[in-house]
Amino acid sequence: MSLVKPISVGPVTIEAPVILAPMTGVTDLPFRKIVKRYGAGLTVSEMIASQAMIRETRQSLQKAAWDPSEEPVSLQLAGCAPMEMAEAAKLNEQRGAAIIDINMGCPVKKVVNGDAGSALMRDLPLAASIIEATVKAVKVPVTLKMRMGWCHDSLNAPELARIAEDLGIKMITVHGRTRNQMYKGSADWAFVRGVKQATSLPVIVNGDICSREDARTALEQSGADGVMIGRGAYGKPWLLGQVVSDLCQDGHKPEPSMDEQLAIILEQYDAMQSLYGTQTGVNLARKHIGWYTKGLAGSAEFRNKVNMQDDPKVVIAMLQDFYAPWLTRSAA
Repeated sequence: MSLVKPISVGPVTIEAPVILAPMTGVTDLPFRKIVKRYGAGLTVSEMIASQAMIRETRQSLQKAAWDPSEEPVSLQLAGCAPMEMAEAAKLNEQRGAAIIDINMGCPVKKVVNGDAGSALMRDLPLAASIIEATVKAVKVPVTLKMRMGWCHDSLNAPELARIAEDLGIKMITVHGRTRNQMYKGSADWAFVRGVKQATSLPVIVNGDICSREDARTALEQSGADGVMIGRGAYGKPWLLGQVVSDLCQDGHKPEPSMDEQLAIILEQYDAMQSLYGTQTGVNLARKHIGWYTKGLAGSAEFRNKVNMQDDPKVVIAMLQDFYAPWLTRSAA
């Protein structure tokens, strides 16, 4: 029996509710395209600051760029001013977003100090104003991502979920940590059950889901309708497709061959140069190369060397050399 069923987010159907989390500096267009191709049910853009979106800064437009292969497209916005959030949501709707996601979960100081992200869980009236303004501004469904609360003395996610449902939100994702935990400790998947019980909306469980086993356990403990995977997908864009297969009882999807893994890295590397330009593309790709190669023999030494290189042609040659011992075609 399938452990997950398709879920409806307003008029949008997510066939397999295994969703790529929005992660700043990670889930850009090149990475999301690969994750989607491997079978993710939904990908979400990096968090876009509503002010930057209204000004249409180069960075916000890069973050809002999407590919038809990703449809339905979910674009995530962060902000602390209801009218700005509404305006930014309209712009993204015009750019083709099928879903607008509101960020009330980001714990990073820079975001929280601006009263956005998870800081909004300390100010439910402002959170409600932002939700209401955003929902009214667009015809497409609006979803919400949050944490358990600001701290363990204020676990108000169930309360915020009820407010959000009353104001027209169509799906809720809960990261099983408080803001003050940042990414420390372990995600509390069981807590999410209380949010699920507080609302009739689809609820997605998020945090520390790094394997097929984690996904099953998170669903069992939370009673949620689906899972969102973030850091577990670092260097493994195929993980979400494996989780979909496992939860939908389609059989076991093995890890891609080393040939395929190298091809994925080279494809992503090339796409990042095209999107950002050479210098920025090379710099941003370094962490991805680190994640892809982690755990392979000699990877630490390789990373130290490759991170010194600014010429993409040299980096590509180094990647090909590094992977050579594992490639079947070189053996053949």
